[in-house]
Amino acid sequence: MEVTARAPGKIILSGEHAVVHGTTAVAASINLYTSITLRFPSPSETNDTLKLHLKDIGLEFSWPIGRIKEALSELDGIDCSTPTTCSGKFAESISALVEEQNIPEAKIALASGVSAFLWLYTCIQGFKPATVTVTSELPLGSGLGSSAAICVALSATFLAFSKSMSLDKGHQGWLDFGENELELLNKWAFEGEKIIHGKPSGIDNTVSTYGNMIKFKSGSLTRMKSAVPLRMLITNTKVGRNTKALVAGVSERTLRHPDAMTSVFNAVDSISKDLSTIIQAPAPDEISVTEKEEKVGELMEMNQGLLQCMGVSHASIETVLRTTLKFKLTSKLTGAGGGGCVLTLLPTLLSGTVVDKVIAELETCGFQCLIAGIGGKGVQVSFSGSP
Repeated sequence: MEVTARAPGKIILSGEHAVVHGTTAVAASINLYTSITLRFPSPSETNDTLKLHLKDIGLEFSWPIGRIKEALSELDGIDCSTPTTCSGKFAESISALVEEQNIPEAKIALASGVSAFLWLYTCIQGFKPATVTVTSELPLGSGLGSSAAICVALSATFLAFSKSMSLDKGHQGWLDFGENELELLNKWAFEGEKIIHGKPSGIDNTVSTYGNMIKFKSGSLTRMKSAVPLRMLITNTKVGRNTKALVAGVSERTLRHPDAMTSVFNAVDSISKDLSTIIQAPAPDEISVTEKEEKVGELMEMNQGLLQCMGVSHASIETVLRTTLKFKLTSKLTGAGGGGCVLTLLPTLLSGTVVDKVIAELETCGFQCLIAGIGGKGVQVSFSGSP
């Protein structure tokens, strides 16, 4: 039997950067997914290795189970109902296992993700041979929560075959997890994120786990459900950015201009709160939906102007803004800025012809375009084959 889990990426609808300074931000899941399949060998197979296949980039790693057991023997019999942090000697042992794979220099950024995989698999499944295959619709390192989606999907896949969860393995199609199960796998995913990012906020993995939308402020997360079916064009500028440097730049600007920047942050806080109210309010008819989309677009436009005030825009982002504005569409950067991705609101009544023209023009600039629904379901699981 095989199990596949899929976990969505995320966008920041409003409040990036300002949230570091105590304001409200809003994040949402997108219907672009990372999928992970786990298959154990059949009794007739003489396979005693753990394999990880990164299908999209054509890389495969494998470890003899004996080697993993030698490196992580103290994890034998660990209780997977209690998420465990990878620290000290465990981190060193995991690093040694990853280094043995001789990851190509151009792909060395994958090492932390492979480490998270080894930790989550061994803690939850123990020392069993298996093949794990990863595919994703999310571009890596672009601010769409690709690492969190991987950690959530890994946790869901491994826990689905553990004693900590009792799922209907005969269910046809995608299966939703219960609240307690979601809480457990979210905690495990956060442990994976810590391996990759050091000190993550927990926002990305929470959005990927639960789906829909989340409002967050000063470490407090509030789950929300959207009553408006928003659709976005996500433009990946393919320009890399240094998140730490961008965050530091905003802090430095705040020190130089405290009064002005306080006003900027207060305005962002108001935008996020207004956005939360609009998104959650029901829209009974087409006119109501159109009015809500117009309000969301105005708030996005204001938020983008304030992000420019913070100094986190980029020439590539401005190119996207100018291009979409020609078609009277509203856009804003999402995440750290300085490149990365840009959101463009696609109103319900917008014709497909206009969307095609916008995408064609953006692609001539070398950008990648993706269309995504906003605020959908979180992680799900599916079983196939005989138990």
